[in-house]
Amino acid sequence: MAEVLFYAKPGCPANAKQKTQLEAAGHTVVARDLLSEPWTPETLRPYFNDRPVEEWFNRFAPAVRSKEVVPADLDEAAALEALIKDPELIRRPLIQVGDRREVGYDPTTLNAWISLIPVSDGLSCDEKHAQGRCDHGHGHHHH
Repeated sequence: MAEVLFYAKPGCPANAKQKTQLEAAGHTVVARDLLSEPWTPETLRPYFNDRPVEEWFNRFAPAVRSKEVVPADLDEAAALEALIKDPELIRRPLIQVGDRREVGYDPTTLNAWISLIPVSDGLSCDEKHAQGRCDHGHGHHHH
């Protein structure tokens, strides 16, 4: 079981679902607001490891969609500057466990890293819901 630092956008349904998946696997998720974090190049850069600059960006961010920001045209320094100026551009979520940091929610990577297997009886959350016996408290009320 790991303590997972999880930088996400508050109110983002995809991030909320990812958080639930991590918690179901028995991890402690410490959720942080990606958009209000005071990022610096030094704190942000390690999340991207050796990925190409284009993969640092949220493809769905308004500035990327409008072509105001074209990730492929940026070098590392310019990319970091753009991401820090407008954190909406940062690909979500950013995840840190111990000293390791990753960007994006890739179940394969995460499962190999910290395990995403739900801890109870190996049934997925959806399978439990189908049976009406979700037991990991996401505030559902089964009547």
